Amino acid sequence: MRIAVRFNDEVAILSLSGKFLAGTDGPFLRQKVKDLIDAGTRKLILDFSDVPYIDSTGLGFLAGSRVTAQNAGAQIVLANMNPHVRRILDDVKLTQFFVIAASDAAAIDLLSRPGAAAGTPPAASKREAKGEKLPGPTVQG
Repeated sequence: MRIAVRFNDEVAILSLSGKFLAGTDGPFLRQKVKDLIDAGTRKLILDFSDVPYIDSTGLGFLAGSRVTAQNAGAQIVLANMNPHVRRILDDVKLTQFFVIAASDAAAIDLLSRPGAAAGTPPAASKREAKGEKLPGPTVQG
């Protein structure tokens, strides 16, 4: 897996490419997230548009990256997931723990809302992924 980082104002967009498999992929992602957070980044998007597959080890490290961000007061939004990767997250019941957006633009919109640092409920992010507009800012409890 390769990770390219770019910024859109205060949002770090990590473009992932390749299969997310056991081995060095998970630790590499978690370290990259930690490095960005240590540098002061509090809004991150993981762009999955070039990730065709994720295995169980990759899922574990993805969850670990979420916990790292949450403990630092940062937020991660997953964007551009293909149906296969999304189904894998759904099958293992991990979808409920992530904010998911259909595109980078939708993810940036979610992160720019007041209260975004606290998160967005997964039900709201599912509606966002379908392109529905939400009524004002929402906060995850």
